[in-house]
Amino acid sequence: MCGINGILHLQSQKKVDERILTKMRDSLEHRGPDDKGLFIENNIGLGHRRLSILDVSQAGHQPFLSDDGRYVMVYNGEIYNFKDFYPELRSNGFDIRTHSDTEVLLKLFQLQGSKMLNRLNGMFAFVIWDKKERKLTAVRDRMGVKPLYYSFYNETFYFASEQKALFTAGVPLKMAQEGLEEYVFNRFVAGENTLYENVKKVLPGYVMTIHESGKITNEKWWDLKAEIQNQPKIENPVEWFRETFDDSVKLRMVSDVPVGVLLSGGLDSSSILASLNQQNYKNIQTFNIGFKEKEHNESHLAKLMAEKFDYGFHTMQLEDNALFDKLISSTYFQDEPIMHLSEPHILALSQLAKPSVKVLLSGEGADELMGGYVRYKALKYPSLLNSIATIGHMDYFTTKPRYEKLARYSQIKNPDDLVLFNGSNIYPKDIAKTFGITNSPKNEYRNQILEEAKSLYPNNLRRQALYFDQHTYLCSLLDRNDRCTMGASIECREPFLDQRLIIGLGSLEDKWLFKGEKWKYILKSAMKDRLPEEILKFKKVGLSVPWGEYLTKSAGFIDELESFSKSDLFKIPYFEHINAEKLVENLRKGDTKMIPYIMPLFMMHIWLKNYANKF
Repeated sequence: MCGINGILHLQSQKKVDERILTKMRDSLEHRGPDDKGLFIENNIGLGHRRLSILDVSQAGHQPFLSDDGRYVMVYNGEIYNFKDFYPELRSNGFDIRTHSDTEVLLKLFQLQGSKMLNRLNGMFAFVIWDKKERKLTAVRDRMGVKPLYYSFYNETFYFASEQKALFTAGVPLKMAQEGLEEYVFNRFVAGENTLYENVKKVLPGYVMTIHESGKITNEKWWDLKAEIQNQPKIENPVEWFRETFDDSVKLRMVSDVPVGVLLSGGLDSSSILASLNQQNYKNIQTFNIGFKEKEHNESHLAKLMAEKFDYGFHTMQLEDNALFDKLISSTYFQDEPIMHLSEPHILALSQLAKPSVKVLLSGEGADELMGGYVRYKALKYPSLLNSIATIGHMDYFTTKPRYEKLARYSQIKNPDDLVLFNGSNIYPKDIAKTFGITNSPKNEYRNQILEEAKSLYPNNLRRQALYFDQHTYLCSLLDRNDRCTMGASIECREPFLDQRLIIGLGSLEDKWLFKGEKWKYILKSAMKDRLPEEILKFKKVGLSVPWGEYLTKSAGFIDELESFSKSDLFKIPYFEHINAEKLVENLRKGDTKMIPYIMPLFMMHIWLKNYANKF
């Protein structure tokens, strides 16, 4: 696991400046404290920081050169099935000289080019320079577990695992208007765009080729819709799921260093733990975040699971000044304003885990694959939403936060918008009323994914929402996990995101997902003999954080809330109609309905003050 970066001067033999490339590389030191390397040859330069997971010897050093000297690669990720390719590579005349997946990846590329990508089981972002054809090939894994950002600036192509490396190289940090709009309406920027002008992402499942001449091509190498349509019928879904999930967990234990588990006490991470126990893995360490507020706390369940399987259990709470400090740190690692609001906690948990392990398994992806969010339930009967809309003024819908949110969501009439804004916390009418912002974002990428979802699952809003989230919301969660764990120099792996599970679950009938009180029916069916009733029937909490309490009662936050009410953020024309002082005043009076409105603005204020000003 690593940080990668590079510079290619287009249509020019201008030599890459080693100082700039080194500064880019070392801005990513947290992603790879174990080793570092540079490759510079005239107008091309590649940089690498290494976190050693497989073959921790110098044999895995990068940038990695092919035996014939033609190709140079920098790579971030893990190919879990890399040893499967040994016989084929040897029979084609390749020597295997290391025990690393890096060597296998480059030799497969030499043998088959990008045709080999569909055969990989793993998470990866890599860039290969072809000295002969004078071109860069940049590739990202199917679901976007590993990040890859780029910018064209001053006739030069820059790329890196994190945006901060691009800004370190001199790419200007400038907010994009469309990005700002998406952040406010949809919580994060989806697709290839980012919050920044002139900074983009390589899309998940894409190959991007950049020729020295300046010619660029973008090609999709993995298409989830086509994969689901081509999936043969699964005859025994529960048996198939259990076997495939166990194999996915086993593959993600491939490591030359210790592996632990992020254990919330919920169904998803407990299922991973149960699978490890079933497969006789010993001495597993688990890591948990707890809250003193009972309604946010699942620690007792996590402890129960760890003790049941005789695994190590480590828990912590994050409050007051410690939370504030981690908020600042996680904003730096995130490069954008944090939006899931659990980033400080995952960073702190990863730092707690660091002395014990180098790899953590996470339950991410299960909700988006199997319908785990309560918000999907609102899509079951759209006509019911219309009824709620007409009685939304009733006290019942305004005193309980979840119902108050449902009442606001029910104001959306267009079925497409019900999917588009399903993952939002505030909706277009709320934003118009409270912020004075009336124009919704263009959302070109989101609309494109929605059209794919509608053609795959016609007249099925719940399935459309799952497919939509797999390409949008899940990407932002994976980015959060990557940044928070790599901020502590730890690799995060997601067993639910094995491509066999993603495709297979996408092909199953609704009854395998949306049956039972809390849905995720197939997971519960597969795990019912492995997990106690307390886990199978516990009301989902997720990593929810009592931010209203922190903002109004915790020392560091009280001061920052005062600073926020007078923030430079509200000098930006887009936010000029927002009365921040009134929002803060209402929150201090105990109006918890203000939280969804204040948090995105508060996090943007923190980002502006502590991150944007650095560059």
